[in-house]
Amino acid sequence: MLQAVKASRGMVSASHHLASQAGLQILREGGNAIEAIVAAAATISVVYPHMNGLGGDGFWLVSEPDRRVPIAISAVGAAGMAVDEDLYRRQGLDVVPPRGALAANTVAATVSGWLAALEISAEWGGKLSLARLLEEAIHYARVGFPVSESQQRFTRDKHDELADVPGWADTFLVDGRPPAAGTLFTQPALANTLARLATSGLEDFYRGELARQIAGDLARIGSPVTADDLARQHAQVGEPLTTTLRCGSVYNVTPPCQGLASLMILGLFDRLGCDEADGFAHVHGLVEATKRAILTRNEHVTDPVYMAVDPRQFLSDAALTELAAGIDRERAMPWPVVAVPGDTVWLGAVDAQGRTVSFIHSIYWEFGSGVNLRDTGIQWQNRGSSFSLNEEEQNYIRPQRLPFHTNNPAMALFDDGRVMVYGTMGGEGQPQTQAAVFTRYGFYGQGLQRAITAPRWVLSRTWGAPRTDLRMEARFAKDVIDALCDAGHEISIVEEFDDAMGHAGAIVLHPSGVLEGATDPRSDGAVAAF
Repeated sequence: MLQAVKASRGMVSASHHLASQAGLQILREGGNAIEAIVAAAATISVVYPHMNGLGGDGFWLVSEPDRRVPIAISAVGAAGMAVDEDLYRRQGLDVVPPRGALAANTVAATVSGWLAALEISAEWGGKLSLARLLEEAIHYARVGFPVSESQQRFTRDKHDELADVPGWADTFLVDGRPPAAGTLFTQPALANTLARLATSGLEDFYRGELARQIAGDLARIGSPVTADDLARQHAQVGEPLTTTLRCGSVYNVTPPCQGLASLMILGLFDRLGCDEADGFAHVHGLVEATKRAILTRNEHVTDPVYMAVDPRQFLSDAALTELAAGIDRERAMPWPVVAVPGDTVWLGAVDAQGRTVSFIHSIYWEFGSGVNLRDTGIQWQNRGSSFSLNEEEQNYIRPQRLPFHTNNPAMALFDDGRVMVYGTMGGEGQPQTQAAVFTRYGFYGQGLQRAITAPRWVLSRTWGAPRTDLRMEARFAKDVIDALCDAGHEISIVEEFDDAMGHAGAIVLHPSGVLEGATDPRSDGAVAAF
């Protein structure tokens, strides 16, 4: 069993060890948690390119000791002004394609989130230069980094799907083949883009010469996103969603993200009164809570401009108690809902002053839209492929509409003074993995690393199968699996450590000042601390 890392001066957890180390170096030099996350996020955008990048969106929860409610930053890019149903119908399409130039239909917003977060950092007295924060990312893009087995595997598996997408093969293949794990991989155009940001500032991504270069790249390959669309981008700063549990308060981000579902799962499960981790009642209870939360999410969560209800109403004590009362503790509710895919990275940091960050960013699917911009080296997300061309559906495509997001960073403030930041990749599985990790640690007192390493499950459609399965890792006890089958769950057994369960991470700040961190053995991540 891996052990949680403990320290007292600063800690970073990320899905790639080089990103963790980049963030830790910033903390060692006197930087704060926000500065550490910007450094780690920039680095992981380079060294985990199949999972995330500058061409995606990002979300933050930020807390400090003298502030009761965390700050939420939502850096989500809207559809371009030219993006509407007719754009796709004219191409003979009935759906928004998941790959290619017409999938690159929303603004990449994560850099605007860095900009908003660094404004908070300045209020904290953050003084490290942007050039210093991006230094490691620039180095790895220009000089190279060892290819992970994950990058090699996804490059191989997605080759036929992406080989003809503009820029993908030129960027991610070496001599026409997926790069071998352990070989050095460079991204010179991306290095130049990061270097320009370091000298010209992050605003340049949206309203400067770099923005004009990006817009030219996008126009060249036929994306509908323009320079004017980029210029309109600003991250939103506000309060997160919250609900109260038996052990404290938990927080997550507002729509268009699925943070509501994550909080609802915990609130519903808390009302079931289960008293044992990893047995039938625990897994069944969380799965059934997940079903109710996802149904609510699917009915209501979209761009807030188009929502008719306040998501907070679903997190009230009365609403959660009423919904929990309808959960059958012995039988599974039929489950026909289609899963949402996605690939993402979560990062967390705590600095010596007790300021904490939970951060997540994503390009949606592996390699996003597949588009890699020639002159800037930016890989563009396909988040807008979640839009519908059916006006009757929840996420109907419109100019400047925000796409639905699976991303949701989490934070908990315990009644005993502990602060926990946690999160995971995993699309539809993000709320489920968060619930497994949090309940094991927060409700049942499992060690932080054990809570992440322990076997997990995900309720989603298995690729290529005509039915919806509860996928469970093979390490679950046979009697638990048998009991779940008897209760009506349709179960598929997967590998002992399966990527579909997400790449989770967590950091806990104890009232004593001790930091405790854990990362997922399913990932290439690490906890870095001093």
